[in-house]
Amino acid sequence: MAIADVLTEARDKMSKAVEVAKEDFSTVRTGRANPALFQKLMVEYYGTPTPLAQLAGLQNPEARVLIITPYDKAALKDIEKAIVAASHLGATPNNDGTIIRVTMPELTEDRRKEYVKLVRAKGEDAKVAIRNVRRKAKDDLDGLLKEVSEDDVARAEKELDSATKNHIDAIDEALKRKEAELLEV
Repeated sequence: MAIADVLTEARDKMSKAVEVAKEDFSTVRTGRANPALFQKLMVEYYGTPTPLAQLAGLQNPEARVLIITPYDKAALKDIEKAIVAASHLGATPNNDGTIIRVTMPELTEDRRKEYVKLVRAKGEDAKVAIRNVRRKAKDDLDGLLKEVSEDDVARAEKELDSATKNHIDAIDEALKRKEAELLEV
């Protein structure tokens, strides 16, 4: 394995960690009804846990209202049950026999602060993942010392540190945006 391969692999994994963190941030609710909140909600469908996104279409006609249109009307009750069971959403589903209209309550200040803590924890997890990628890449670079010069390895480590810093900054930036969104009243 060459130095360039190690650095490329590390950058790819770090970028994936940033994407996963941003995706995680989008599942934390703000004052709006966001379809991303419901994407990963698991519904017991014919005895099999299935993501809601595979069972229904999600529309967002108003800021705090989400309309869920099941592809199979038989799944209406199961979807409604899953939404009620997902206490972290605090949502109230209304089933009219065809669609489910979900109204999201206003967030209290305490709830907002809880969500900020949750987002910070998710951000920290992502940073740890990036640092682990850096550690593995550094070990791989140290393993190349027999084949390449110390100067080349030192240069590669500087590049690796720079990539690590850039990816951690990207997570911090996404975290800052999400916190502002959560604390906005």
